[in-house]
Amino acid sequence: MILKIKRPIIIFDLETTGINVASDKIVEISLIKIHPNLQEERKTILINPEIPIPAEVTEIHGITDEDVKDKPTFKEIAKSLAKLFEGSDIAGFNCNKFDVPLLVEEFLRVGVEFDIKRHHIIDVQTIFHKMEKRTLAAAYKFYCKKDLVNAHSAEADTEATFEVLKAQLEMYDGQKYIDTKGNEEDVDWTNVENLSAFSAQAQFVDFAGRIVFNENGEEVFNFGKHKGKKVVDILEKEPSYYNWMMNGDFPLFTKKILTNIKIKMHQQ
Repeated sequence: MILKIKRPIIIFDLETTGINVASDKIVEISLIKIHPNLQEERKTILINPEIPIPAEVTEIHGITDEDVKDKPTFKEIAKSLAKLFEGSDIAGFNCNKFDVPLLVEEFLRVGVEFDIKRHHIIDVQTIFHKMEKRTLAAAYKFYCKKDLVNAHSAEADTEATFEVLKAQLEMYDGQKYIDTKGNEEDVDWTNVENLSAFSAQAQFVDFAGRIVFNENGEEVFNFGKHKGKKVVDILEKEPSYYNWMMNGDFPLFTKKILTNIKIKMHQQ
């Protein structure tokens, strides 16, 4: 089965200096852009993160400081990269929790507009976990019946993610999703918007999950001493908490969401 797309979709993967969205940087991005006519465009870019790549991280993806010392910085490619993503939907493996948040963070750091809300996002890992209940290598073995060679290479991981997505669409065509409570959910496996909703972290307001929606659709804190409490209530009763978060080691996107909530409070 072929995914029915009305606009391009980009399958992508990142290699980075680490796993902290707030402080780590991208060292490589690899992507496959599939156009509505099914033409495929591939691109892999090494990026100078301007900070050292830890030795233990290099052991995983094989990219060294020497490899990237003469490569462009993210700031130098940000505008062209944003243009490449413009008007496209997005897919990746575990992208909701890491790749997309870090990509957004990098754009925020250099002041380049990248509105993630304009993109439908399909997380192939979430589909895998929901439908089969487990890493990319395991998914690749399960769906494609092959071993993943060069895992943790952005290019190999991107190609594998694309193959897994195509295999998922073929395998689950016409199949319903049954959740842990036995409830059935119809999934249109040919529709990008439907798959985006199916593979989303629906409760999260920010990517890091520091702020989530409660059962009433209200933003509440999801960590620390105010966990479960409405953000607007805390900002009103304890204004210093806003300053503490803005000065703390939180992702820029989380801070942007918090600021937006504060602005809306004063507009009401």
